[in-house]
Amino acid sequence: MRTKKLLLFPLLALLIVVGSLTAGCGAAGEANHELAMAPLDGMPAEVQSAPVLVREAYQFAAANPDVMKQIPCYCGCGEMGHTSNYACYVADVSADGAIAYDSHALGCSICVDITQDTMRLLKQGKSIEEIKSYVDSTYARYGPSNMP
Repeated sequence: MRTKKLLLFPLLALLIVVGSLTAGCGAAGEANHELAMAPLDGMPAEVQSAPVLVREAYQFAAANPDVMKQIPCYCGCGEMGHTSNYACYVADVSADGAIAYDSHALGCSICVDITQDTMRLLKQGKSIEEIKSYVDSTYARYGPSNMP
């Protein structure tokens, strides 16, 4: 019985040390910033029933216009009058703050991929300029930037 107790203490100590070393760990170099997300309940039914990545992209875009208006899109939507990745999700915001959503991103994986990359890079602590540079270098092969 005494031998079992003697073996239990070193094992317990090892578990405590390992647990304290791994607590709160994320991916290497990841800052894990929380992102603002708009509620789904005020969005169109098509957005609410869309795949998770699309819903998240709409939620993020609606809640982060200052970020998204600085991020270009490369899907060709500049011909539609879009001037940033934000415009792929939001058509207009009224004076009282009501959002009119654009349905374009519901069927465009490039728009959603750019937004998901933006979210990921923000979580890693990247600056808007770093994110914009990444988007430019990754997506320019798909078409022209929609940013003037």
